[in-house]
Amino acid sequence: MKYQHIFFDLDHTIWDFDKNAEETLAELFVTYNLARLGLNRDVFIETYTHNNHQLWADYHVGKISKQTLRETRFKKTFLDLGLNPEVIPLHFEDDYVRICPTKTNLFPDAHPTLQYLQKKYRLHLITNGFHESTELKVTKTDINKYFDNIIISEIVGVNKPDRAIFEHALSLAKAEKYQSIMIGDSIEADIRGAMAFGMDTIYFNPARLDKPADVLVQITHLNELTLLL
Repeated sequence: MKYQHIFFDLDHTIWDFDKNAEETLAELFVTYNLARLGLNRDVFIETYTHNNHQLWADYHVGKISKQTLRETRFKKTFLDLGLNPEVIPLHFEDDYVRICPTKTNLFPDAHPTLQYLQKKYRLHLITNGFHESTELKVTKTDINKYFDNIIISEIVGVNKPDRAIFEHALSLAKAEKYQSIMIGDSIEADIRGAMAFGMDTIYFNPARLDKPADVLVQITHLNELTLLL
Protein backbone atom coordinates (compact mmCIF):
# COMPACT_ATOMS: atom_id res chain seq x y z
CA MET A 1 0.00 0.00 0.00
CA LYS A 2 1.64 3.20 -1.21
CA TYR A 3 0.06 5.66 1.23
CA GLN A 4 -0.21 5.53 5.00
CA HIS A 5 -1.50 9.04 5.66
CA ILE A 6 -4.34 10.99 4.04
CA PHE A 7 -4.61 14.72 4.64
CA PHE A 8 -7.99 16.32 3.97
CA ASP A 9 -9.10 19.90 3.60
CA LEU A 10 -12.31 20.70 5.52
CA ASP A 11 -14.37 23.53 4.00
CA HIS A 12 -15.70 22.83 0.49
CA THR A 13 -14.21 19.32 0.70
CA ILE A 14 -15.94 17.56 3.59
CA TRP A 15 -18.01 20.32 5.22
CA ASP A 16 -20.35 21.82 2.61
CA PHE A 17 -19.49 25.47 3.19
CA ASP A 18 -21.82 26.97 0.59
CA LYS A 19 -24.86 24.92 1.65
CA ASN A 20 -24.31 25.69 5.32
CA ALA A 21 -23.75 29.37 4.58
CA GLU A 22 -26.88 29.52 2.44
CA GLU A 23 -28.99 28.03 5.24
CA THR A 24 -27.58 30.50 7.73
CA LEU A 25 -28.06 33.49 5.43
CA ALA A 26 -31.65 32.49 4.67
CA GLU A 27 -32.39 32.42 8.41
CA LEU A 28 -30.68 35.74 9.05
CA PHE A 29 -32.45 37.33 6.08
CA VAL A 30 -35.71 36.68 7.94
CA THR A 31 -34.33 37.53 11.40
CA TYR A 32 -33.13 40.93 10.20
CA ASN A 33 -36.12 41.41 7.90
CA LEU A 34 -33.84 42.43 5.06
CA ALA A 35 -36.75 42.44 2.65
CA ARG A 36 -37.87 45.72 4.24
CA LEU A 37 -34.59 47.22 2.99
CA GLY A 38 -35.52 46.22 -0.54
CA LEU A 39 -33.19 43.23 -0.74
CA ASN A 40 -33.91 40.00 -2.60
CA ARG A 41 -32.87 36.91 -0.64
CA ASP A 42 -31.39 34.96 -3.56
CA VAL A 43 -29.46 37.96 -4.89
CA PHE A 44 -28.20 38.69 -1.38
CA ILE A 45 -26.91 35.14 -0.95
CA GLU A 46 -25.36 35.08 -4.43
CA THR A 47 -23.59 38.42 -3.88
CA TYR A 48 -22.30 37.38 -0.48
CA THR A 49 -21.04 34.04 -1.81
CA HIS A 50 -19.08 35.77 -4.58
CA ASN A 51 -17.54 38.29 -2.17
CA ASN A 52 -16.75 35.67 0.46
CA HIS A 53 -15.00 33.36 -2.02
CA GLN A 54 -12.82 36.23 -3.24
CA LEU A 55 -11.92 37.32 0.28
CA TRP A 56 -11.06 33.76 1.28
CA ALA A 57 -8.82 33.47 -1.78
CA ASP A 58 -7.02 36.62 -0.61
CA TYR A 59 -6.79 35.25 2.93
CA HIS A 60 -5.27 31.96 1.73
CA VAL A 61 -2.30 33.78 0.21
CA GLY A 62 -1.87 36.27 3.04
CA LYS A 63 -3.24 39.36 1.30
CA ILE A 64 -5.74 40.07 4.09
CA SER A 65 -6.16 39.18 7.76
CA LYS A 66 -8.94 37.30 9.53
CA GLN A 67 -10.19 40.61 10.91
CA THR A 68 -10.30 42.19 7.46
CA LEU A 69 -12.14 39.21 6.01
CA ARG A 70 -14.79 39.31 8.70
CA GLU A 71 -15.15 43.09 8.66
CA THR A 72 -15.42 43.25 4.88
CA ARG A 73 -17.55 40.42 3.54
CA PHE A 74 -20.99 41.57 4.70
CA LYS A 75 -20.24 45.30 4.57
CA LYS A 76 -19.15 44.94 0.94
CA THR A 77 -22.18 42.78 0.14
CA PHE A 78 -24.64 45.30 1.58
CA LEU A 79 -22.90 48.19 -0.18
CA ASP A 80 -22.80 46.26 -3.47
CA LEU A 81 -26.56 45.85 -3.17
CA GLY A 82 -27.07 49.60 -2.75
CA LEU A 83 -27.65 49.93 0.99
CA ASN A 84 -26.60 53.13 2.71
CA PRO A 85 -23.91 52.49 5.36
CA GLU A 86 -26.12 53.78 8.18
CA VAL A 87 -28.74 51.06 7.64
CA ILE A 88 -26.30 48.12 7.45
CA PRO A 89 -27.13 45.73 10.36
CA LEU A 90 -24.38 46.06 12.95
CA HIS A 91 -24.37 42.52 14.34
CA PHE A 92 -24.99 40.52 11.16
CA GLU A 93 -21.43 39.20 10.99
CA ASP A 94 -21.47 38.20 14.67
CA ASP A 95 -24.69 36.25 14.25
CA TYR A 96 -23.43 34.59 11.08
CA VAL A 97 -20.19 33.49 12.77
CA ARG A 98 -22.17 32.17 15.73
CA ILE A 99 -24.69 30.16 13.69
CA CYS A 100 -22.96 28.96 10.53
CA PRO A 101 -20.33 26.65 12.12
CA THR A 102 -23.12 24.79 13.92
CA LYS A 103 -24.65 23.68 10.61
CA THR A 104 -24.07 20.03 9.78
CA ASN A 105 -24.35 19.65 6.00
CA LEU A 106 -21.50 17.52 4.67
CA PHE A 107 -20.83 16.49 1.09
CA PRO A 108 -22.63 13.26 0.13
CA ASP A 109 -21.15 10.05 1.56
CA ALA A 110 -18.68 11.90 3.78
CA HIS A 111 -19.24 9.65 6.79
CA PRO A 112 -19.16 6.27 4.97
CA THR A 113 -16.11 7.33 2.96
CA LEU A 114 -14.20 8.46 6.04
CA GLN A 115 -15.23 5.30 7.91
CA TYR A 116 -13.87 3.19 5.06
CA LEU A 117 -10.61 5.12 4.76
CA GLN A 118 -10.02 5.17 8.52
CA LYS A 119 -9.74 1.38 8.51
CA LYS A 120 -6.86 1.53 6.02
CA TYR A 121 -5.07 4.82 6.67
CA ARG A 122 -4.33 7.44 9.28
CA LEU A 123 -6.47 10.48 8.49
CA HIS A 124 -5.68 14.12 9.21
CA LEU A 125 -7.22 17.54 8.51
CA ILE A 126 -5.37 20.63 7.33
CA THR A 127 -7.64 23.67 7.23
CA ASN A 128 -7.22 27.37 6.63
CA GLY A 129 -10.38 27.88 8.66
CA PHE A 130 -10.46 29.68 11.97
CA HIS A 131 -9.90 27.90 15.27
CA GLU A 132 -13.26 28.39 16.97
CA SER A 133 -15.26 27.71 13.81
CA THR A 134 -13.31 24.57 12.93
CA GLU A 135 -13.80 23.09 16.39
CA LEU A 136 -17.55 23.61 16.11
CA LYS A 137 -17.75 22.17 12.61
CA VAL A 138 -15.93 18.93 13.34
CA THR A 139 -17.72 18.43 16.66
CA LYS A 140 -21.26 19.19 15.47
CA THR A 141 -20.87 16.89 12.44
CA ASP A 142 -19.12 14.17 14.49
CA ILE A 143 -16.28 13.89 11.99
CA ASN A 144 -13.57 14.65 14.55
CA LYS A 145 -13.54 10.94 15.47
CA TYR A 146 -11.97 10.06 12.11
CA PHE A 147 -8.88 12.28 12.35
CA ASP A 148 -5.68 11.72 14.27
CA ASN A 149 -4.70 15.37 13.90
CA ILE A 150 -6.60 18.55 13.05
CA ILE A 151 -4.16 21.20 11.86
CA ILE A 152 -5.63 24.71 11.85
CA SER A 153 -3.71 27.44 10.06
CA GLU A 154 -4.70 30.09 12.58
CA ILE A 155 -2.95 28.10 15.31
CA VAL A 156 0.06 27.15 13.19
CA GLY A 157 0.51 30.74 12.03
CA VAL A 158 0.68 30.06 8.28
CA ASN A 159 -1.94 29.18 5.67
CA LYS A 160 -1.94 26.66 2.86
CA PRO A 161 -0.28 26.88 0.31
CA ASP A 162 2.75 27.81 2.46
CA ARG A 163 5.01 24.75 2.66
CA ALA A 164 5.47 25.39 6.39
CA ILE A 165 1.97 24.17 7.22
CA PHE A 166 2.54 20.95 5.28
CA GLU A 167 5.88 20.47 7.05
CA HIS A 168 4.13 20.99 10.39
CA ALA A 169 1.33 18.57 9.49
CA LEU A 170 3.68 15.78 8.42
CA SER A 171 5.85 16.30 11.48
CA LEU A 172 2.80 16.08 13.74
CA ALA A 173 1.63 12.93 11.96
CA LYS A 174 5.14 11.43 11.95
CA ALA A 175 4.66 10.92 8.22
CA GLU A 176 6.91 11.11 5.18
CA LYS A 177 5.93 12.84 1.95
CA TYR A 178 5.99 9.64 -0.10
CA GLN A 179 3.56 8.05 2.40
CA SER A 180 1.11 10.95 2.22
CA ILE A 181 -1.56 12.39 -0.06
CA MET A 182 -3.53 15.67 0.14
CA ILE A 183 -7.21 15.91 -0.85
CA GLY A 184 -8.89 19.29 -1.26
CA ASP A 185 -10.97 21.62 -3.40
CA SER A 186 -8.64 24.59 -3.73
CA ILE A 187 -6.24 24.38 -6.67
CA GLU A 188 -3.92 26.99 -5.19
CA ALA A 189 -4.09 26.23 -1.47
CA ASP A 190 -4.56 22.46 -1.37
CA ILE A 191 -3.37 21.03 -4.66
CA ARG A 192 -0.56 23.26 -5.88
CA GLY A 193 0.50 23.94 -2.30
CA ALA A 194 0.93 20.23 -1.58
CA MET A 195 2.45 19.54 -5.00
CA ALA A 196 5.07 22.24 -4.49
CA PHE A 197 5.87 20.63 -1.15
CA GLY A 198 6.31 17.26 -2.83
CA MET A 199 3.09 15.46 -1.90
CA ASP A 200 0.69 13.60 -4.16
CA THR A 201 -2.76 15.14 -4.44
CA ILE A 202 -6.38 14.49 -5.37
CA TYR A 203 -8.48 17.46 -6.49
CA PHE A 204 -12.06 17.42 -5.17
CA ASN A 205 -14.13 19.02 -7.92
CA PRO A 206 -17.87 18.47 -7.28
CA ALA A 207 -18.82 21.43 -9.50
CA ARG A 208 -16.94 19.82 -12.41
CA LEU A 209 -14.89 22.92 -13.14
CA ASP A 210 -12.26 22.79 -15.86
CA LYS A 211 -9.27 20.86 -14.54
CA PRO A 212 -5.89 22.57 -14.98
CA ALA A 213 -3.34 20.52 -16.90
CA ASP A 214 -0.97 20.26 -13.94
CA VAL A 215 -3.63 18.60 -11.78
CA LEU A 216 -3.25 14.89 -12.37
CA VAL A 217 -6.08 13.28 -10.38
CA GLN A 218 -9.54 14.58 -9.60
CA ILE A 219 -12.80 13.28 -8.15
CA THR A 220 -16.29 14.76 -8.24
CA HIS A 221 -17.76 12.67 -5.40
CA LEU A 222 -16.14 11.63 -2.14
CA ASN A 223 -17.08 7.97 -2.53
CA GLU A 224 -14.71 7.76 -5.52
CA LEU A 225 -11.92 7.70 -2.93
CA THR A 226 -12.95 4.17 -1.93
CA LEU A 227 -12.00 3.03 -5.44
CA LEU A 228 -8.82 5.10 -5.76
CA LEU A 229 -7.32 4.47 -2.33
